[in-house]
Amino acid sequence: MPNDGDFGQLLRRLRQDAGLTIESLAENSGVSARGIGNLERGERTVPQRRTVAALADGLRLDAAERVQLLAAARAGRVRRSNGDNPAGPGALPREVDDFTGRDQELARLSEMARQLEAERGSGQQSVIVLSGAPGVGKTTLVLRAARELAHRFPDGQLLVNLQGMDDDPPHWSELMLRILKTLGLPDSELAKAGPQGRPELYRRVLAERRLLLVLDNGRDEAQVRPLLPGSGDGMALVTSRRMLAGLGGVQRMLVGALRPRDSRDLLAGLVGVERAAAEGEALAEVAELCGHLPLALRVAGNWLATRTGWEVRRFADRLAAEEQRLDALAVDDPRLTAAFDLSYRQLTPEAARMFRRLALVEGPDIGTECAATLIGRPVFDAEDILEELVEAGLLVGFGTERYAFHDLLRLYARTRLEADESRSEAANAKAAMHRWLLETTVVAGRWYEPAHGAPSPDWQGNVDLSDSDKARDWLKAEGVNWLGALRAAAAAGDHTTVVEVAEALHWFSDQWIFWGHWPTVFSLAADCAQALSDPLWEATHLNYHAWALVMCESRHRDGLVRSTQALTAAERCGSLEQQAWSHFYRAWALRMLADYEAAIHDNTVAARLFEAVGDIHGALQALSARGAILLRAQRPAEATVAMQRALDALHAAGDDVEPHIRQFTLANLHGLAGDAHAQLGHWDEAITHNGAACKLSRESGNSAMESIHVVRLGLALLAAGRISEARDAFTRCLELGADADPEYANEAREYLAKLQQ
Repeated sequence: MPNDGDFGQLLRRLRQDAGLTIESLAENSGVSARGIGNLERGERTVPQRRTVAALADGLRLDAAERVQLLAAARAGRVRRSNGDNPAGPGALPREVDDFTGRDQELARLSEMARQLEAERGSGQQSVIVLSGAPGVGKTTLVLRAARELAHRFPDGQLLVNLQGMDDDPPHWSELMLRILKTLGLPDSELAKAGPQGRPELYRRVLAERRLLLVLDNGRDEAQVRPLLPGSGDGMALVTSRRMLAGLGGVQRMLVGALRPRDSRDLLAGLVGVERAAAEGEALAEVAELCGHLPLALRVAGNWLATRTGWEVRRFADRLAAEEQRLDALAVDDPRLTAAFDLSYRQLTPEAARMFRRLALVEGPDIGTECAATLIGRPVFDAEDILEELVEAGLLVGFGTERYAFHDLLRLYARTRLEADESRSEAANAKAAMHRWLLETTVVAGRWYEPAHGAPSPDWQGNVDLSDSDKARDWLKAEGVNWLGALRAAAAAGDHTTVVEVAEALHWFSDQWIFWGHWPTVFSLAADCAQALSDPLWEATHLNYHAWALVMCESRHRDGLVRSTQALTAAERCGSLEQQAWSHFYRAWALRMLADYEAAIHDNTVAARLFEAVGDIHGALQALSARGAILLRAQRPAEATVAMQRALDALHAAGDDVEPHIRQFTLANLHGLAGDAHAQLGHWDEAITHNGAACKLSRESGNSAMESIHVVRLGLALLAAGRISEARDAFTRCLELGADADPEYANEAREYLAKLQQ
């Protein structure tokens, strides 16, 4: 009876119950037959949610069966992310003399071994699999661990190199025979068992001994599985560049790069303590440029150790040039690129192509759908190929559907792209990715634009943009990548595309204010609009740029100049709407420059123009801004009147206001009301309004605005003597991380420090 907690076995049972072959399920679901086969065999254990949903649809599962399948997939993801996934005779080789760091990994291995020892007899295999990228130091770590665990295994330790990276690695039967001979089995007994009986003999021999078996450099599950111990008091440590996801009932550890401090210590041991102390900053840069990868660190450290006349700074500057970094590390020591070459050569042709082309991605990571465009394949196929790269240790999967390179592997992928594909092939792949990114950005951004919303029914995109939250999540996740595509479009003179993308992102920008790149986005668009010689587009995007300068970078004088330029362009083309926005942004900049009378004048003009053209969204922002000006001018009683007028207008507008703009405006008005009551010393009212603003911002996912409101809430709570609640509010601001307003995050940090004194 299959264990329904095992996704592959459960999937096979459900498919057979439905009377479907793998091929027919592939046709029904859109998931490739290869992918389904890998899942059922356990060669891939952590399918993404999209894949599980497609399979459930293809199987026509009822609600209970669908929940069961999703739960099995979720359990597999949890096991892999936690690293505990159920998936003597001779001296060990000499360790490296300068073993450094890995305290956390060694402690965890010791705890795993303790747990396995405590669970003997439970049917759990006493096996720990260590996987990781080439050069990450798996063998070095496992040798140190084996020595620290030696006291648990009185019958000795044995290391066997499985030669998994060789073109023709030894078969498991050959390795099994070698192990049995090393363990002292006489030839007569081996001959008596014969090839067919050796697996049973092997398991019996291991079961009778408390032996620590180190199986180093495993190629795949087929080679490793027959060599694992079954019952008994022994244990095996297995290393492989591959995750060996098809091995069930084992403990797992993903070996990553060294911690920065340990990287510096390793280099210091190689170049000398005095030299390291004299050039500590440069040495830290070398460690960073080596990606904290132990093999790269050793190559760099040995290179410096043999060139005592070189300053570390000179070598760091040499490594800083990406196009030279791998060559610089490979001089006199080809181990690093050789290690990468071995893994690359074992990839399937499609996986090798994906690996190479991922070097074209501008951002630090990539989603499955974007990766699919690089090779022109369906998303499900791309997902299988990406997981093959993860399994091979050449890519890291994180989150739900995102993947990233180790820095040096990205550089290596670039060298393979240049060597294995023509310039035109690479350029076409990059252009296709950029085109897809910008087209999807427009569709996602328009969720937040009045009169747009959901994608049109004929949109054929491969990203789920079925609601505004999904659109926001995609825009954030692929932000650096679509920004790179936008820059490329501007550089290529594709002015219309740049303007169209920026226009689609105008209202979305309020949802992600402190991303850091809006001034670039809207500056590019303003330049492109000017190049198009269209004064309406010029006015529009100069206004957007003014917003970014004032709101995102606090460059209030620059924002005033930009909005004045926008006003000139708007008057030139006769656009009352853009004249209104120009006056609105001028008023904002003037408010921040403390010129309150001028700010009120421009804001009044903006409100009148918005009303004249029937722009209800602009009119609401102008009404809100009037309250903000009065508040900053220390006129809180008048500010409350202005804000009440804005609230009345918001309620009267009803469904004419876009839902996300309504929520944003309502949160802003509550926040301003809270500040007004704070100026008046009405602390209970201030707490109520600021609390409402926080709640509305949190519900809409607008972390930037929540950070502002939550600090204001904390200040009101502090003034009211509610110290513990104030501390919680300031802490919440810091928990929002990079999305928080930097100014308010610093303020929260300062107040928390004072409260701890």
